[in-house]
Amino acid sequence: MKKKSKISTWPLLTIVAAAILALGVIDTLYAQAHQSTPPVQAPASAKPASAVSRSNLAGMVSRQARMYYEGVWGVDSLNVRYTEAGEMIRFSYRVLDPAKAAPLNDKKAEPSLIDPEAGVKLKVPQMEKIGKLRQSSTAIAGKSYWMAFSNSGRRVRPGDRVIIQIGNFRADGLVVE
Repeated sequence: MKKKSKISTWPLLTIVAAAILALGVIDTLYAQAHQSTPPVQAPASAKPASAVSRSNLAGMVSRQARMYYEGVWGVDSLNVRYTEAGEMIRFSYRVLDPAKAAPLNDKKAEPSLIDPEAGVKLKVPQMEKIGKLRQSSTAIAGKSYWMAFSNSGRRVRPGDRVIIQIGNFRADGLVVE
């Protein structure tokens, strides 16, 4: 009668786990390197816009998109941030040309943040004693402005690509930081 040898499965499990981990890392790196670029949409009266590059860091826009926002809307430094509690999403921008940026600060224009993947459209909340959680004063060159969108249910998350719409202004593909 032959004796059954006891083979340890520990080295085999270690090799399999390392292979799975390596494949996951390679897949993640490949996906990041080969993501497509979403378009930046311009208002009907403006020239066609360029694309927002996904290879840029989160929240950053391509050089062409920056030139578009500066030239057509008179703003730069577009930024979308997730607050620590997650109940609010803050959109900010810096004004370069007050005349061009005036529509963004228009009190009559209702801003919205759209997350197509989550299927939500967030609005700026109206607080009882404070009013709308946005700045709507006359734009001044060099000054940064902000608005906060209610994210109840925390449907919009960091890393999501969102659209900011304020009247005719539209910024596509901004990454929530």
